[in-house]
Amino acid sequence: MRIITGSARGTKLESPAGETTRPTSDRVKEAVFSMLQFDIEGSAVLDLFAGSGQMGLEALSRGAEKATFVDISREAVDAITANARKTHLIAKCRIISTGFSPFLRGEAGREKYDLIFLDPPYDSKLLPKALRSIADAGLCSSWTTLVCETDCDIPPKATRLRKDEDAAAEYIFRDIFGEDEELRKKYRTVKSTLYGRTRITLLQPQPEGEDAEADE
Repeated sequence: MRIITGSARGTKLESPAGETTRPTSDRVKEAVFSMLQFDIEGSAVLDLFAGSGQMGLEALSRGAEKATFVDISREAVDAITANARKTHLIAKCRIISTGFSPFLRGEAGREKYDLIFLDPPYDSKLLPKALRSIADAGLCSSWTTLVCETDCDIPPKATRLRKDEDAAAEYIFRDIFGEDEELRKKYRTVKSTLYGRTRITLLQPQPEGEDAEADE
């Protein structure tokens, strides 16, 4: 796990101790930042469920102005702090040890973010709750991009499929909105792409009075 490009290019990052954190693979991270390349410079970043902090630190390395890292795990916070120092980006970091819900309640009305990374534990069912809390807290501007990372289930008959485009027809995808239609109306799906079993979905706030739609 490393910083791919920018001021901290090549810096190897530490992972939190234990098995509760699942770092985003370099392949997926590189794809994500390829999609975001024109939205990073000068941005304010929120890395929620931050883990090692690699997504927020990658954004800072590529020119983001500042980043807030939030994780409830003390081990994760220690790893984020160590990584921020190794990359010499610590001055641009705010690192907070708390759960996502109290953080978002406390942040309401204080800050708006340009870029928000959301990668909760896959089986936690926390993503819909986080998306609702972000909307309720008013942390997004009209141009904010939310990057959601989720996995999918593979039925037994699909385990030998080799190509992502073939597997996509067999995978069972988790609904990032938790089947909550009111929540779905609050966001517009900009892009949704599969990388192996990992799905990256880019969202933006849905302007009031407009129906949500996806860009293919």
